[in-house]
Amino acid sequence: MNPKAKLEYDDTSYDLPIVEGSYQERAIDIRSLRKDTGLITLDSGYMNTGATESKITFINGEEGILLYRGYPIEQLAEESSFVETSYLLIYGELPTETELEEFSTLLTYHSMLHEDMRHFFDGFPSRAHPMAILSSMVSALSAYYPDSLEPDTENQQHIARLLSKLRTIAAFSYQKKQGRPVQYPRNELGYCGNFLHMMYSHPAEPLYEPDPELVRALNVLLILHADHEQNCSTSTVRLVGSSQASLYAAISAGISALWGPLHGGANQAVIEMLKEIRDEGGDPKTFMQQVKNRERRLMGFGHRVYKNFDPRAMILKKYADRLLNHLKINDELFDIARQLEEVALSDEYFIERKLYPNVDFYSGIIYRAMGIPTEMFTVLFAMGRIPGWIAHWKEMMDDPNVRIGRPRQIYTGATRREYVPVAQR
Repeated sequence: MNPKAKLEYDDTSYDLPIVEGSYQERAIDIRSLRKDTGLITLDSGYMNTGATESKITFINGEEGILLYRGYPIEQLAEESSFVETSYLLIYGELPTETELEEFSTLLTYHSMLHEDMRHFFDGFPSRAHPMAILSSMVSALSAYYPDSLEPDTENQQHIARLLSKLRTIAAFSYQKKQGRPVQYPRNELGYCGNFLHMMYSHPAEPLYEPDPELVRALNVLLILHADHEQNCSTSTVRLVGSSQASLYAAISAGISALWGPLHGGANQAVIEMLKEIRDEGGDPKTFMQQVKNRERRLMGFGHRVYKNFDPRAMILKKYADRLLNHLKINDELFDIARQLEEVALSDEYFIERKLYPNVDFYSGIIYRAMGIPTEMFTVLFAMGRIPGWIAHWKEMMDDPNVRIGRPRQIYTGATRREYVPVAQR
């Protein structure tokens, strides 16, 4: 017997089907609600609304579980690479050795931008935020690959182009901000190594060779950010894509959504908080007491989804310690961060409220250790999230029952009134 929910309204009873997921999470199916009852639901922020059924990512916030296509994030971070994880998210299975080699080759040979696009960077002011450049340039790719606008186009090439070229655009935007010439990709380098090369190579200095520890740390960072279910930017990609806009247009919209400080800017806010503490005398215990007194806001602790601990943060803590020791960095901000962490993990106030360090706390520290400036943090977030966005877009486009997204509203404005000529107002 299929379970149902019962709605009582206006002396009539309505049975609503219950949909059950792979881990017994349940939802009330209201797709026929308006047709049957004339009612709609009101859920600002969609906090209780399932917009879709998806096979990509599973999150259990109470138990701190994150799975990509069924694989635990801990195993992928330890054993996989960003390229392999991208294939898994987009195509649904871990690739065979041959499939991984073919996919990696596609990414290698699609890393270059059309030379005309390189000149676009000259049109941006030197103070332009890298996210503005990233969103604009991704949207511009539609102009160079017009077949992407056709609903029935073969998307494998576009997926590879976008996944590969995004790192090139990101690195070019950084070099532009530094006032230096762009550095072209090198085909002998892997995905993450190539990005570091394009970021840090200097024409007047010896050839940059990526540090394997930095490459590994970047791989892990990107894997941990690769998808996180139906968040603001992913929902934006799905909503724009539901109109059958091109892949580039949908991802450009997702980048813009991620740029918002309430979504993708949290790791940057962590570094800014650490700088504030340093500039005020560098006393983390005083700061944490001010947090307890509700005088200051604590960034990088706690999570809206994870009510216990963020599994990604536990992985990044290990890599943060490992990278800082490897680079032998002496930075006051890192010392402050470690002291904040110690207080949060030992003080009952933070333990009771489950305010544990989250992924943004450690990712900001690692990015800073790698020499990545704070304005590039959200760009790195977008680089990591790109396979998740693509996977959700592809899942939606492959669904024969997909419909254009069209949320409804409850109108609370003025009722009908007659127009009054301006002289009579």
